[in-house]
Amino acid sequence: MEEPVENLWQEVRDLSLGSSTHIDLLSSPPTPLQFLRDYVSPNKPCLISNAINHWPATNLWHSTPYLLNTLSSSSVSLHLTPTGKADALTPHPTTSITCFASAKVQRIPFPDALTRVLESDPNCVGYLQQQNDCFRSEYGPLSHDCDLEFTWASEALGCLPEAVNLWIGNDLSETSFHKDHYENIYAVVSGEKHFLLLPPTDVHRMYIRPYPAANYHYSQDTGEFSLELEEPVRYVPWCSVNPYPSPELKEKEMAQFPLYFDGPKPFEVTVKAGEILYLPSMWFHHVRQSPDSRGLTIAVNYWCDMRFDIKYAYFNFLQSLPHSMLCNPASSGNLLVESQCHSSMGNSGEESSITASANDDLLQDSKDAAEK
Repeated sequence: MEEPVENLWQEVRDLSLGSSTHIDLLSSPPTPLQFLRDYVSPNKPCLISNAINHWPATNLWHSTPYLLNTLSSSSVSLHLTPTGKADALTPHPTTSITCFASAKVQRIPFPDALTRVLESDPNCVGYLQQQNDCFRSEYGPLSHDCDLEFTWASEALGCLPEAVNLWIGNDLSETSFHKDHYENIYAVVSGEKHFLLLPPTDVHRMYIRPYPAANYHYSQDTGEFSLELEEPVRYVPWCSVNPYPSPELKEKEMAQFPLYFDGPKPFEVTVKAGEILYLPSMWFHHVRQSPDSRGLTIAVNYWCDMRFDIKYAYFNFLQSLPHSMLCNPASSGNLLVESQCHSSMGNSGEESSITASANDDLLQDSKDAAEK
């Protein structure tokens, strides 16, 4: 099984994506036909320049007083984590179980929230976002500063954006590898965003496993975080790979995740202020950022419905192949999302008890996405 899947990785790059780690750069927005033919249909990302130069936001949002004045009466969702890693894996401090930790979310006035972002430190990192169409709700007073759709994308995709989301953060924030069931048009207004991208065919290199869900809690009095597992227990299938391990952990990480580190290199994309990234549905992406002179990165992303067509069926088939068949062909493996290469990270007795739940989570994830 290992050789056919590795051949698939290589053929996808040879026939469609190219052999370099860079994606196509377009000097101007494509026509709807070009966008559909060259990027949407083949599920291929691209970087687009000169598409948002006319936005008032490209000038106005570089002024902090403008943002504070425009949103002076708005309450927004401030996300807080102790490490800057949003929705990421972390060891539980008392049980040593690796869990999927979600940020602490506080609804507070925008001026206070922006101060928390600007005053972030490595032990308490704040960022502003909410993937629920927040740009047209929480940040509605800013919505006239940007287009609420890209006509060339809407015509090609056959729909308007389902959600438009604003992200404001700093260089301490990092988003772990994940995928979305949406066609994503990602516009950077201030600062830069740094993406690592992998196509859906590389699903086995991501070592997706189920982790108990947990939530951060933050004490204003002590300035300390605590991490509590959800009750009842809920398992979240998530990518295990850290693409930027610390020097002392790099050798261990490479040995633990050989399919990632020894396979085709990820595509590396820096989206600068004024540029757009088309991120196709189901592509795995890891995100970091560089801020502007104020210490902020600001971006707006547009989520459009994906087509649940034959490409989605192919992805589900690949995802259904146990990782253990690739890492250890002699072992048939029973857990849909378990990697024998990754088994040393947790308690084997605990992991064996969540097999059915993990499979159910992935199947339900597919059903929910197909029903959108």
